[in-house]
Amino acid sequence: MAEADQHRPTYHFLPPSNWMNDPNGLIQWRGRYHLFYQYNPNGAFHGTIHWGHAVTDDLVHWQDLPVALAPTPDGPDKDGVYSGCAFDNNGVPTFMYTGVRPQVQCLAEAVDPNDPDLVAWQKHPGNPVIADSPAGMQVEGFRDPFVWREADDWYCVVGSGVVGEGGNILLYRSSDLVTWEYLNELCRGDLAETGRMWECPSFFALGDKHVLLISPIPMVKVLYLVGEYRDHRFTPERIGIVDDGGCFYAPQAMLDERGRRLLWGWLREGRHVETPKNVEAQKAAGWSGVMGQPTEVSLTADGRLALRPLSELEALRGAHSSWADLDLTEGAPNPLGDLAGGHLELGLTIDPGDAAEVWLSVLRSPDGAEETRIVYDRASSELWIDRARASLDPGPVRERRGATVQPGPDGTLGLRVFVDGSVVEVFAADGTCLTSRVYPTRTDSLGVWLGAQGGRARVQQMGAWEMQSIWPEAARVMPEVGA
Repeated sequence: MAEADQHRPTYHFLPPSNWMNDPNGLIQWRGRYHLFYQYNPNGAFHGTIHWGHAVTDDLVHWQDLPVALAPTPDGPDKDGVYSGCAFDNNGVPTFMYTGVRPQVQCLAEAVDPNDPDLVAWQKHPGNPVIADSPAGMQVEGFRDPFVWREADDWYCVVGSGVVGEGGNILLYRSSDLVTWEYLNELCRGDLAETGRMWECPSFFALGDKHVLLISPIPMVKVLYLVGEYRDHRFTPERIGIVDDGGCFYAPQAMLDERGRRLLWGWLREGRHVETPKNVEAQKAAGWSGVMGQPTEVSLTADGRLALRPLSELEALRGAHSSWADLDLTEGAPNPLGDLAGGHLELGLTIDPGDAAEVWLSVLRSPDGAEETRIVYDRASSELWIDRARASLDPGPVRERRGATVQPGPDGTLGLRVFVDGSVVEVFAADGTCLTSRVYPTRTDSLGVWLGAQGGRARVQQMGAWEMQSIWPEAARVMPEVGA
């Protein structure tokens, strides 16, 4: 059932069926990249949370593996194995994760570090290793540990919030990963500005700064904070939105063996604006959630966080078409002819000229009744994903979401656009990323159009590639529930 869904991506990672959400436990072990993730083996809805597991050698083609962690009856994770991280503990791949009801932090380690697939995991017999929030602090949430090594000790941040005051990040230290000392708040926000609880933190050095990623409740978007880390405290100097396309959430960062800081994020469904009906739509589809493309993150000269797609993705490119010097005027015919597809990469350089807006339409029906528009507003330098006509079904989310971008010195705007079933990802050359989910109803809503309004523009060059599936058929198996 899930495989037949026209909205199902083919070159973004997702399990064969059922529910997935946050990326967890990202680690490169002996050259292989491991992705763990929140997973419900019992259906396409949130509940009975396990850790799913997949592995890749090239960051492109994936193999599903058996579930890595399942709830232990009568254990601290009996009600679910929630989000956490992975790290190398003196040659042993190790997890720290959250058990719930109450929220506590637990450890697990690979049974055989020499197994290239890291299939078997064992939980620490003394779990939980962090059982309580700081004494005297009335917290809202206490979860999603992120661990790193600093000097001779281990450090861990836990996402939290102070009731009535705002989100915060709690910092712990340990010499052995088992006995942890609470040090202080790494950072605290303001209730009105950054929400009441900060979940899914990632904290890491980038250049000569540190970056904190948080998913604040109830904002339903991801913020980045860039600043100074000194004396075990973090002082933000800049704050921004990682991806304001409307569905990117709960990302996790990892450092790979090439020294790249890679980022994965969960792309939430938006099949229906009403939560109960969205759940029913997910159950009917047989799957829910997809992982965004892994991106490389960096800081720009002015201190913004930039996301860029990985060069490895070019291995998926198939049939190719290209154009040059396309003039765009309001009401003119589509210069791309019959270009169409539901699984595409598009790359283009736009000279907006004197046009008020330049737009690229994807997943468009021949009559234009359904389309998702990517719009650049020249005067405001704003880039938008407009889902107002993305579906004839009245249920899906129809927001128009966007961000300010910085065109090049010559005024042009470079874009890379990835279309994959219900996923539309837009990367601007300045490192801005917008990701949305769309659900067209018509099987002929596959067209790609270019246009302009309020003047004349030009697309200097454009390329389009049909994208191949990431799944070697023999490697695609349904994960089994592990111990």
